[in-house]
Amino acid sequence: MTARLSIHHKADAEIYRLDRKEKARFYDFSHLFRQNPDHPSLDLKPLKGNGRIHRAKLNDSYRVLLAKLGVDAQGVANWLVIAVRHRKDVYEELTVAVNRITGEIEFADLSVVGDSTLRKAGITLTLVEPEPADAGSPPPDTTEEATAAPLLAGVSAVDLHELGVSEPLIDLALAVTGSDELDRLVAGAPTLSADVLYGLAAGMSVDDVRREITAEVAVELTDGYADDLPAALARTAVTTADDLIAAALEEGDFRAWKIFLHPTQAKAARRTYNGPARVSGGPGTGKTVVALHRVKHLVESLLPGTDKPILLTTFTKNLTADLAARLASLLEPGQLDRVEIVNIDQLSARVVTESGGSRKRRISDAAATDRLAALLAELDERRFHARFLFEEWDQVILGQALTSRKDYFEARRAGRGQALTRLDRAAAWKVIEQFTVRLDTDGVETWGQFADRAARLELDRATKVAARTGVPGPADAVADDSAGTRHLRHRYRHAVIDEAQDLRAAHWTMLRAMVAPGQNDLFIAGDTYQRIYQHQVALGALGVNIRGRSTRLTLSYRSTKQILATAIQIVAPAAAAYDNLDDGTDTIDGYRSVLGGPVPEIIRYPTWQDELAGLVTTVTTWRAEIASPNGTVAVCAADHDRVVQIVNALTSAGISCAELTKDGPKGDGDIHVGTMHRMKGLEYERVILVAVTNGIIPKRVGPAVDPISAARRDRRDRSLLFVAATRARDTLHITSHPPTSPYLPIP
Repeated sequence: MTARLSIHHKADAEIYRLDRKEKARFYDFSHLFRQNPDHPSLDLKPLKGNGRIHRAKLNDSYRVLLAKLGVDAQGVANWLVIAVRHRKDVYEELTVAVNRITGEIEFADLSVVGDSTLRKAGITLTLVEPEPADAGSPPPDTTEEATAAPLLAGVSAVDLHELGVSEPLIDLALAVTGSDELDRLVAGAPTLSADVLYGLAAGMSVDDVRREITAEVAVELTDGYADDLPAALARTAVTTADDLIAAALEEGDFRAWKIFLHPTQAKAARRTYNGPARVSGGPGTGKTVVALHRVKHLVESLLPGTDKPILLTTFTKNLTADLAARLASLLEPGQLDRVEIVNIDQLSARVVTESGGSRKRRISDAAATDRLAALLAELDERRFHARFLFEEWDQVILGQALTSRKDYFEARRAGRGQALTRLDRAAAWKVIEQFTVRLDTDGVETWGQFADRAARLELDRATKVAARTGVPGPADAVADDSAGTRHLRHRYRHAVIDEAQDLRAAHWTMLRAMVAPGQNDLFIAGDTYQRIYQHQVALGALGVNIRGRSTRLTLSYRSTKQILATAIQIVAPAAAAYDNLDDGTDTIDGYRSVLGGPVPEIIRYPTWQDELAGLVTTVTTWRAEIASPNGTVAVCAADHDRVVQIVNALTSAGISCAELTKDGPKGDGDIHVGTMHRMKGLEYERVILVAVTNGIIPKRVGPAVDPISAARRDRRDRSLLFVAATRARDTLHITSHPPTSPYLPIP
């Protein structure tokens, strides 16, 4: 071998888009280039505009663009593939450089920008291999476009330079006057440049972009960094071209997901934290991807000799199965053995079962609230509404693991709304005592009680570990964890928690007790805009301090900007404030997408039957348009009754359906149908939200108990609709019948 060949992550994406024959040709090209870059058939030549870039022939139509990175001590030349494209898209002016912020090798491609923007910036591109003139083709249009205000008005070239935008793109970015032009510019831009430009276009200030985008990926660079390409290569996401590349090319886009992380994502996944850390962000921003890569990073950092020292958990069973499948593709089998993947309720059940505690039948919160209402009527207690008192018990007493009336008198009740005097608390405590005794007598418990029981047992274990070791730190690394010795150590070395916004306070208490406090102990991925259960917590009060160790992701890789614009209107009215899993507030400012598509349709039908008929028509049309509709289209509604009616309407029209359950789709029908809750964590090419009607979403539940409880319920229902809408990648339809939901944007 006389040359070592690496592939830039953006070139990876181009290679995957080639057809099978050209992919095979690239494998042959790679093998030949590594043996002899100067082979005559490769026709390797430098571009005139940048001495670092060379072009070589893949076949008669396609060219491989490469950057020479120097020669190592063994005399092997290092080359980086930066693009693979048709020869008509190869220009002399293409450039490769080292970014002054990230220190990565970046390729600025001006060929995708468009003639209009290039003319505005006074840039002319020169084809490396000009096409023969076509006498029948009209000359290029050089008519001046109508003058329009720059899209990034108020931003200067100095600002863009300091934020890390690639130098060849700065003048072009300042010349852009519309979002379509910006999309074309960003399509060929390096990652940091794209993030900065989209952030500014989305309304973020220069200071916000500097803090939330640029600072997150900045590295310390020494003098001469711009000419040290080998060092820059070590900071750049690349694939090594070796003899396994033929199989790798067959894996498609999922391989790119495994290889490449956005710099902000990579920094969050691989950083060393001195305590619990959190990554947040809207739907499709890659929080779960970061969580999975965090697991990979932690596994690779483990010392040998410990069994299953890392926990990966989430709220629901079906999401746990999805995490397991994705992690299996990311890790080697031996690495996967060191991770335990289990949903939070199964984890609680394990703790309770180990203790030998009695088994009780668990009932829903709604069923428990009905039982509490019956008790209040029996006692003629009119000071409390059943729903308020149940939430008081679930969120304050169980949430803070309060065991005595004295503890309850002193407890913090932030966000509960209705003030309670000391006499009120005494009365509430008395009713709740009677209520829990009645539940116990009936042999039932709520999910909150179940979680609380597991948390208390795990706290007891952690206390015994601390007593043995003197400090609750890494000294508790005994491998034996049989029933007789289970108190010798904490259960896990690290824990990674996905969909964190939906966990109960007791879950956090249990998780905190399962991992020794210390470096890289808990890693938390979640978004309070997607909280669809009323389990609001303040992590700091539960011993999970994330302040100063938080990363916010703002770039969506799933939904189009048109879908996001509609979804954001659902959750972002001025009156709706979302917490940050602590005592602060979260924000959706700067949330944006690099994808474009049709504007979502909002269709209002006169009746529910008309709406079902319209649904059948739309799904029938979509099935005819999609080559393989199986699993690419989903229909959802807020409640299960509507789901049943939707399935009946579609199957009566000859359309096969698979209902979404806690274990995933039931059956192999083309169209997936489920509640909005079941859509959590999934994604589809096309989605229809049905019966977005007042009384269904938001749900009709009677008068509000107090303003704060009403606001919390409102946020939950908005979040549910937000989650459902952002499951769509390309196309979103929303239908309703009177009275239309107040959450829908007014067309």
